Amino acid sequence: MRINPRILIALVMAVVAVIGYYGKRQTNPITGEVQHISLTPQQEIALGLQSAPEMAQQFGGLYPDQRAQNQVKAVGERLVRDTEASKSPYQFDFHVLADDQTINAFALPGGQIFITTALLEQLESEDQLAGVLGHEIGHVIARHSAEHMAQGELMQGLVQATTVATYDPTTGGQSAAIAQYVGQIINMKYGRDDELESDKFGVKYMMQCGYDPESMIGVMEILKQASGGRAQSEFMSTHPSPENRMEYIRQLIAEYRAQGIGKK
Repeated sequence: MRINPRILIALVMAVVAVIGYYGKRQTNPITGEVQHISLTPQQEIALGLQSAPEMAQQFGGLYPDQRAQNQVKAVGERLVRDTEASKSPYQFDFHVLADDQTINAFALPGGQIFITTALLEQLESEDQLAGVLGHEIGHVIARHSAEHMAQGELMQGLVQATTVATYDPTTGGQSAAIAQYVGQIINMKYGRDDELESDKFGVKYMMQCGYDPESMIGVMEILKQASGGRAQSEFMSTHPSPENRMEYIRQLIAEYRAQGIGKK
């Protein structure tokens, strides 16, 4: 039986992509988790520093109120100084963005962390701010960006292989669109898992620094209200629903308190 040459080529492409991905293994010095990552921490830091100005510009640049900048930096530095994050190789820095319309916070590889003015103004306490920043510190510690880069390389290879294997001149680019959709769905799963893992870090760091972890529930309420109560199906979203995150955060608080974390 003759095998279609396109299938053979696609199989080779898929095998190369998979071997390349699984060949990239590093042990996270903080979590002890073995991860598929190609970047070193130093490369993550360099990438974050290089990307920070451009990212800030997309959100209107840095917020000119120095008092707000100092407040965010002070809370962020406390969360790093008094937790295991201080043992990481990353160079954490915290910034307020001028965007007063987009409720958002995010972390770049290597420790550059941003919060928009729109989100900062919605927060009701320093404890809530600590929850937001602790969550973003968690993304850096867990090396989520570096993981996604490696996953992206894998998915690109598999999508290309699928496109070659399923290409049909009569359907044009339809097969490519289907392959891309499959890749996006897989990466959405990773995104939701990352958010929950970062919630875990955020709650722990809050409690270790003496902040009220219940404030994270309030942050989830803010995010829920910001969506106008119109949430996508969780399966089709990179973030778990606020309701599910609230329940998870309550479970984390109970677990950490049982371990004696946060008691002074």
